[in-house]
Amino acid sequence: MGSVILASTLYSTTLLIASTLLPQMQGTMAATADEIAWAVTFNILATAVVTPMTGWLVGRFGRRGVMMGSMLGFTIATFFCGAADSLASLVFWRIAQGGLGAPVVPLSNAILLDSFPRRQVGMVTSIFGMAVVIGPVIGPTLGGFLAQEYSWRYAFYMLVPVGLAGFAALRAILPPDRQAARIRLDWTGFLTFAVAISCVQLVLSRGQRLDWYDSTEIVAETTIAAVAIVMFVAHSTTAEKPFLDLKMLTDPNYALGLVLVTCYGMLNFTPVVLLPSLLQQYAGFPDQIIGEILGARGIGATIGFFLAMFAGRVDPRVGMTIGFSLQIVSGLWLMSLDLNVDMTTLALNSVLQGIAVGIFWVPLTIATFPTLESRLMPEGMALFHLMRNIGSSLFISVCVAEIVRAQGANYSRMTEQISVYNRVLSLPWAMGAWTVDTPSGLAQLSKEINRQAAMIGYDNAFGFYTATSAVAILAILMAKKRQRKAAA
Repeated sequence: MGSVILASTLYSTTLLIASTLLPQMQGTMAATADEIAWAVTFNILATAVVTPMTGWLVGRFGRRGVMMGSMLGFTIATFFCGAADSLASLVFWRIAQGGLGAPVVPLSNAILLDSFPRRQVGMVTSIFGMAVVIGPVIGPTLGGFLAQEYSWRYAFYMLVPVGLAGFAALRAILPPDRQAARIRLDWTGFLTFAVAISCVQLVLSRGQRLDWYDSTEIVAETTIAAVAIVMFVAHSTTAEKPFLDLKMLTDPNYALGLVLVTCYGMLNFTPVVLLPSLLQQYAGFPDQIIGEILGARGIGATIGFFLAMFAGRVDPRVGMTIGFSLQIVSGLWLMSLDLNVDMTTLALNSVLQGIAVGIFWVPLTIATFPTLESRLMPEGMALFHLMRNIGSSLFISVCVAEIVRAQGANYSRMTEQISVYNRVLSLPWAMGAWTVDTPSGLAQLSKEINRQAAMIGYDNAFGFYTATSAVAILAILMAKKRQRKAAA
């Protein structure tokens, strides 16, 4: 159990670590902001494409073989990410890192669910959930510190010895696989699915940068994605042995679980991505303090998962409702903040977010898989985690787009009031320390208006966060608690 959880923690740590390192990597590689972003974009693409292959890989090479191969390949790719001396090599090894490590999390989850009796599922899922949630918090915090003190390369190097230790533990502990079956890969289903997911991820990652559908690239990628999705569904519903068995979606609990884990993904990493830019650029927080604020989320997640261990016998809908309700409280709290917020308030809010995530994850897993056939577990778990990642990408892109839109619109609206014809500006108690009589005074006032306009955009994004939590509670009421079917 420990070796499997270590592997998942290590992989999840890299999900957001590159976002912290982008400025330094950009300088080292002499790349533009658009070029260095490929180091993140292509890693996400590789993860999205390979994750659904987990079921086929297990059938072909066995669980032990896939876990050990993924762990070793991921560790090697991580080392070469740190050693990359050009943008092309960095992007290549980031693709290898995402693709080779993609099966680790869904397969770890499936191994744990099948290795323990049902009465211990709540406890095991709680411990595993800590790895999935806390890893992305540890990564940017520790990686940012190492990058600041030494170099961005050490943020990757620090993972290598842990990865080798994880590989050795898996090799010693995982039982040997039975004779691997010669399973044929459904190439038509795989290729259409890979093209669809790749194009969707490209649209989400590059849409805001390219002004969405004013860009020919985004229009082309959307069209290709739509055609590929139609081809994939048509093929999967008629093929004898499809790449992904869509019959899984006929299980109502599993289908609803995919909807809820998408909502979970939409909410889980959004504050982790949005808060650093808000606090650094507009509130003047140093990087170390931002890292501590994000670290408080890990403390909350630990508390939440600990509480979830004792809630395993309760109806899963209760735990999920409590989790999303805490997300609503957290979102409303964030919407009430301004740029004068203090560290303690932000840390407490971060703890609340972590508690909500911890409480929600365990009942979500319990409610999603009890009626899914055991033979479909690796495939179903892979799709489950894929939807979590897609939900994160989608919601973060929507929130960033809204921040940019609201900031521009509100800046224009507020600067309209800065005019020599506005008699209010001549009143000393209205302007305070601001002045419009000198160019430097106007520049300072413009900067302040831009800060406040950005804050409105972030408030709108936190409003989306709150609304999504509220809508998800309505979906939870549709879940039913059943026992798992016997394997076919």
